[in-house]
Amino acid sequence: MTLRIGVIVHGPGIIDSGYAKKIIEILSKYGVVSCKLGGTMGRTAVIDGNLEDIIDISEKLLPSQSIKLLSKSNDILFLLNYGKSTVTGHTFGYKVLGNAGKDINLVQIERPGEDDGTIIQWNEKSDEILIDNIAADLDLPVIKADEVKSLVKDLTGYDKNNSCIERKIAGVSPGENIMVNGTIVGKATSDELVIIGEDNHIVDMIGGIIKQHGLEKLGEVDLSTAIVKTGLLRKADNIKPRIIEHESNDNLVVAFLDHAAEDIYKYRDVDLLVSVGDDTTLLSSDILYRFNIPIIGITDGDLDKVVLEGFKHKDSIIIQVEQGNDDIIGHKIHDCLFDGKEKINIDDISTFTNSLLDVIDKSGLDYKFVDKQLE
Repeated sequence: MTLRIGVIVHGPGIIDSGYAKKIIEILSKYGVVSCKLGGTMGRTAVIDGNLEDIIDISEKLLPSQSIKLLSKSNDILFLLNYGKSTVTGHTFGYKVLGNAGKDINLVQIERPGEDDGTIIQWNEKSDEILIDNIAADLDLPVIKADEVKSLVKDLTGYDKNNSCIERKIAGVSPGENIMVNGTIVGKATSDELVIIGEDNHIVDMIGGIIKQHGLEKLGEVDLSTAIVKTGLLRKADNIKPRIIEHESNDNLVVAFLDHAAEDIYKYRDVDLLVSVGDDTTLLSSDILYRFNIPIIGITDGDLDKVVLEGFKHKDSIIIQVEQGNDDIIGHKIHDCLFDGKEKINIDDISTFTNSLLDVIDKSGLDYKFVDKQLE
């Protein structure tokens, strides 16, 4: 009987390094392989690498969700990840397996291009001969789950007392952004970070500075299950974006996106996007560049820099208003031009752009056009 192998690819690092494709090819020697992406940011790397026929990116799934789906139809699962350190990589695997179900036959391949790269056998029932063969193919050591669990538990986890919770975050470096469920809520000041919550709201940080505006956008959150990330969303330099030609609609469609940590890819079929917020504009510009879609970004210069380089369509316009006023202008544009809707049809992009600028002019606020958000 042919072995059925499910592969969960997480994050852009394992894809940009070339190891995702290499490992999938190796695993294909041992059985029939099916692959899904787990997480959001890896989708751009899959597109740039022209790997859509190999790695399924058709759904927006958390890694634990991809694991659950693939576990139903496969004999063994491999989680491919390239964390910024051994600690963060092992912690990620431990957390994801906990969310998916610890009886799942999961093997993690972590940081395969580094001296500290490892293969983690999370379940004792896994085929050890198969794992040893793959370890030899990749020249990586195999470690058992018990070897990493105690360390991970010490460095992470959380303490809960009634409505209060303190969650430790591993592998943090000073100066990194702190993201909770995709929203930037602070900046690390130490390599030891503890996020403190009360009544499902973040109230303090030890080893970090809170970004109040981010907390307002985040709202209620369960720190025990929240996805917490630090640093850049995509770290690779010399990225060569792949352009997929966009077919215009019979009626031009404009969409409105306000400070959202949501799936920007759902706007890949519009003709223009109006985005509000510095990092929302940076990300939407970077992603929609690949689909040849321009944006009009409303910013106020409060950029947290979530990627190393941001790409911008030649027809995109980035407008920077006075500090703290991007929300106000965004709401005016949404009310005046979109009538509160997410998407509208227009006849002409130039006419729409002039109407948008007219809304800003009537607000009386000073503004300027920005060529690049990242220097």
